[in-house]
Amino acid sequence: MNQVKIESAQAGNRGESVRSDCFVSITLQKSEGIQIDLKSKVKAMFEKSIKQLINDVLKHFEIEHARVEMEDTGALPFVMAARIEAAIKKLVKTEKEFLPELLSSNKETTRRDMFRFSRLYLPGNTPRLMINAGIHKPNGLILDLEDAVAPDKKYEARFLVRNALRSLNFYGAERMVRINQIPAGLEDLDYLVPHHVNLILVPKCESADQIIEVNKRIDDLKKKHNLTHDVWLMPIIESALGVIKSHEIATAAKNVVSLAIGLEDYTADLGTRRTNEGTESFFARSMVVNASKAARIQPIDSVFSDISDMEALKENVQRSKALGFEGMGCIHPRQIRVIHENFAPDQVEIDKAKKIVNAFYVAKEKGLGVVSLGSKMIDAPVVKRAQKSVDLAVSLGLLESDWRTNIES
Repeated sequence: MNQVKIESAQAGNRGESVRSDCFVSITLQKSEGIQIDLKSKVKAMFEKSIKQLINDVLKHFEIEHARVEMEDTGALPFVMAARIEAAIKKLVKTEKEFLPELLSSNKETTRRDMFRFSRLYLPGNTPRLMINAGIHKPNGLILDLEDAVAPDKKYEARFLVRNALRSLNFYGAERMVRINQIPAGLEDLDYLVPHHVNLILVPKCESADQIIEVNKRIDDLKKKHNLTHDVWLMPIIESALGVIKSHEIATAAKNVVSLAIGLEDYTADLGTRRTNEGTESFFARSMVVNASKAARIQPIDSVFSDISDMEALKENVQRSKALGFEGMGCIHPRQIRVIHENFAPDQVEIDKAKKIVNAFYVAKEKGLGVVSLGSKMIDAPVVKRAQKSVDLAVSLGLLESDWRTNIES
């Protein structure tokens, strides 16, 4: 461990509106051991355990003399540890990491074709918005290192997101992280891949080369840490160039499972204003859908920014589904239910899908090589799409798993 010239460093957040976080200031000293000045509303109950954690982290990094000032607003241990480590690594050069326990549930992998109706964005440097976010049951939780984090906070946010991937209860949601724009985002991967992230969102993607760069870094990290789990990619198309190259990006690698569009940056690139009707982005959204369908991956729509207008959100989701999108982002938990309800298959879709799937099984049971429904022949892609609708309806509780026992062939 080599000490650098800086004698003090800070990490974390403080202020009247800050909750579930802490602000840490560490000053290295030449003598006098470890001195801790703790300010916390829960000091009476947790002073001993908080000071023990501070001492444990300092000892791990071989720091024997330092003054530590902490302002705590109810931070969980994994948050405190991230803040302390970030401050320490501004002061000393070390390859060591102080890693919290990895929850067994956070080792679970996800399928490339899992449903991704909703993905909830959470600022990667704001712990209070992460904690318990999974109880709202989005399909994915995105810990955002890009636009939601101020430039001077991006370094310390990496430690918080890393620790969250290990210690945060995601309540079954897919563990997603949006990295920074390439090339800066490549370094983010060092804090994510070894800690069982399920999916990486690659922002402002404009070429297959960027996906290849990301995968090279992922592969290097997997080899270094002896990892075998899949890390899926969701490139985000946010520019005119990205739209034109959307199919190239969608087919850039086997672990690209979704292609998303970001309309705020896209409309800014066009020099136009984003509207609820979306006429200005119709071409781009159609291109992303077509590129995704051609590549056999999921097209994912942009977020809807008005969190107060649920009716407008409902209309937007219905338009999105009609275009062929299979999910969208959200920026507030209240949007999740509306998104799920309106991306879910309706009764007409379910009934049609049941007839097609049942016709397939009847033909199979009779040993027929051709599937027909009435006078119409049904080809394999139609059956596959119908089966997907049936599976989705079952998973959402809209259809019983043994539905075929009550259907007339």
